[in-house]
Amino acid sequence: MAEIVTRFPPSPTGHLHLGGARTALFNWLYARHHQGKFVLRLEDTDRERSKEEYVVSILEALKWLGLDWDEGPYFQSQRIGLYKQYAQRLFEEGKAYYCECPKEVLEEKKKKMLENGQKPKYDKTCRNKNLGPGEGRALRIKAPEFGEIVFEDLLRGKVVFPAEEVDDFVILRSDGTPTYQFAVVIDDITMGITHVIRGDDHISNTPKQLIIYEALGVEPPKFAHIPMVLGPDGTKLSKRHGAKSILEYKEAGFLPNALINYLARLGWGFGDQEYFTVEELIEKFDIKDVNLSPARFDPDKLLAVNAYWIKNSDNRFLLDHLKPFLSKKYNLDQFSEEYLLKAIETVKTRGKTLVELVEMMDFYLIEEVIYDPNGAKKFLTPQIAPVLEKVCEDLKTLTLEDKVLEDYFRNLAETHGFKLKDIAQAIRIALTGKTVSPGLFEIIRVLGREKTIYRIKKALAYIFENSF
Repeated sequence: MAEIVTRFPPSPTGHLHLGGARTALFNWLYARHHQGKFVLRLEDTDRERSKEEYVVSILEALKWLGLDWDEGPYFQSQRIGLYKQYAQRLFEEGKAYYCECPKEVLEEKKKKMLENGQKPKYDKTCRNKNLGPGEGRALRIKAPEFGEIVFEDLLRGKVVFPAEEVDDFVILRSDGTPTYQFAVVIDDITMGITHVIRGDDHISNTPKQLIIYEALGVEPPKFAHIPMVLGPDGTKLSKRHGAKSILEYKEAGFLPNALINYLARLGWGFGDQEYFTVEELIEKFDIKDVNLSPARFDPDKLLAVNAYWIKNSDNRFLLDHLKPFLSKKYNLDQFSEEYLLKAIETVKTRGKTLVELVEMMDFYLIEEVIYDPNGAKKFLTPQIAPVLEKVCEDLKTLTLEDKVLEDYFRNLAETHGFKLKDIAQAIRIALTGKTVSPGLFEIIRVLGREKTIYRIKKALAYIFENSF
């Protein structure tokens, strides 16, 4: 079996979004599953809308997701000469012809056809004029006038288009630039693409591209047109549904492997399995298992998947992804890796995003805790001060183990006539400034004996200062 080669050809007219990322992922997974090649190219012939900032953004997003490419990135704008060579060949072989119809005339004809309820198409005015190249002349392919254009879609089976529905479309504009239909075929031929996996909004492009393959005498690749990703309401996915660009998800604190997991499950599945590592996806992915029903984006489900992978990821992996967020607020050089890893362990089961984890870790990374006003008023009272003083003294020698700490605090509450939760909340406020936090014993172990005692003493000072 020949090597399988897939491609992802984004247009740098905007950032990479969920739909495009899923298309890239399916192509990447199919190539990796079959030990084939994944090619990246940028379709940047739209001179007005293509921008370098989008090129940079798309490449960064793909790298962050881990969708590495084996060839490229190729740029269509650098391949204009190649397209002209193929266009010239088709002209010389009589399979394409030059058209001198002015744009205004074509627009007027199109308007009249629409008014008459007809599908607008070129009327072949120049097909038999035998025109050569010249100023203002575009090159058109000679499309078949009768019969059917047929291809076998890997998902949909046999797809048939009546030939008369396709007109003699332009392959080279009058300014010498190729049209999308032509450039994409030449690219796929010269890059050895064997499988084209793309959105089903491209199905209408397929007959035109098959005509070009036929004219060039080249066997076309296999096609798989996957359903679009829709919003929760069943309409076209957009920002109003909460969908962001891939790099916005990165900034919002999503893990790349979580986003990959979620994107893969948008229309594809393997039994009842919900969560997949990238390695499992490569092993199990088959394009034939993609569902023909459009997938719907569910932001809550995406958050749940992200929370799952935060909870189940190695702490060092999480630290690597947290560092860019933490570094914006804290000087990490003052903390050992061991300390940070222990801190992560206490919060990873509680957060849905890395941003939330940073907020939860705040008290581990600041010198002076800021108390929640309501919590401090309720729990840091003169009545609790003797208990906190006792804790400061006993912590100097107490073993910082869960069972030991639990027995100690229960006995303390009983001895001093307090409810255990009141003592726990007072110490929680002292150590974190918050009324909600990870487990108290975990916090004491991570902060360590010295810092724990220091913060409780600061709380005692706060009680003293606010008692008069």
